[in-house]
Amino acid sequence: MTSKHYMKGIGIGIASGILLGMILKSLQSLTGINVYILLLNVDFIPYLGDVRWAEWVEFLFHLIISCLIGIIFVKLVHQFKLTGRAVWILSFALTLPAFFLYFPLSYLAIKEVPGIYDPSGIALWFLGHLVYGVSLPLLNYLIKRLTSC
Repeated sequence: MTSKHYMKGIGIGIASGILLGMILKSLQSLTGINVYILLLNVDFIPYLGDVRWAEWVEFLFHLIISCLIGIIFVKLVHQFKLTGRAVWILSFALTLPAFFLYFPLSYLAIKEVPGIYDPSGIALWFLGHLVYGVSLPLLNYLIKRLTSC
């Protein structure tokens, strides 16, 4: 995997992470259900949770994770020369764990976030991560069309 592929993965991670953040922040504003707070929440993590971070720093933590997912996505697509349906399956396989993170994140959170069994919170979280999963292959395709990577 070349540095171009790493940069592509980072770009996909940043773009898809920003998209997810915007969607969850908008849904939270519209519904009052704290799914964006849940996305950024680190209050239960030892040492990190002891600091009162600015929102942009918490968002940066989120983007770092998204960049790692983007790099893994691009690496696997490139390494296995995936095309078509396989790229979409990979995207949703990488996104599926994020959906299930709703439950431990909701359970462990100290801040006010949706309850662990809140159907509205679960639905909004799922919707945001569904869009995230769709964005990975679309961004990959767009970057491929615009560059030689």
